[in-house]
Amino acid sequence: MEGSFFSFHFLPALLIFLSLTSYINLSSAARPAADKASTEFIRTSCGTTTYPRLCYTSLSAHASVIQTSPKLLADTALAVTLSTARSTSSLMSKMVQSHGLKPREVAAMQDCVEELSDSVDQLRKAMGEMTQIKGSNFGPVMNDIQTWVSAALTDEDTCTDGFAGNAMNGNLKTAVRARVVNMAHLTSNALGLINGYASLHN
Repeated sequence: MEGSFFSFHFLPALLIFLSLTSYINLSSAARPAADKASTEFIRTSCGTTTYPRLCYTSLSAHASVIQTSPKLLADTALAVTLSTARSTSSLMSKMVQSHGLKPREVAAMQDCVEELSDSVDQLRKAMGEMTQIKGSNFGPVMNDIQTWVSAALTDEDTCTDGFAGNAMNGNLKTAVRARVVNMAHLTSNALGLINGYASLHN
């Protein structure tokens, strides 16, 4: 009798334990599958950008956030680009104040800092517009976003053009240009993903 009483009361607890265990195992199995789907989605989407390898390496760490959403992909690409733009702009501002720079190097750097500051502002505005997207205003808001990101890319390209001549020494030019070019490539990729997201609603 005691055995049957124990079994009767223990059975529900055992069933709950088994169901929880199964749920945990299924969740654990589903998570890698979901992550794999997300990373494949990112890889495929990045394949349409100008710099697919950079696109994938910059976004794959955010797969759990992006999942398989074109909007979240565009959002994240823009956020990553803005973060990089801010850090690059800040570094450039500090470098302008470095001792030992020649007057022509300072002038070239100051021009670039101004362009990058504009670029950061434009990317920030684009990020703000992304939060305003609704079904009813999708077209006009998306046009604004594409305009802001395109303008940011133009400013970044103008900055890199300033390194084309002999305004800077070799080492400084190489270090600065590498950072700005990376920022421009991220911006180009973000614009490509934003355009891809926009095309889904045309």
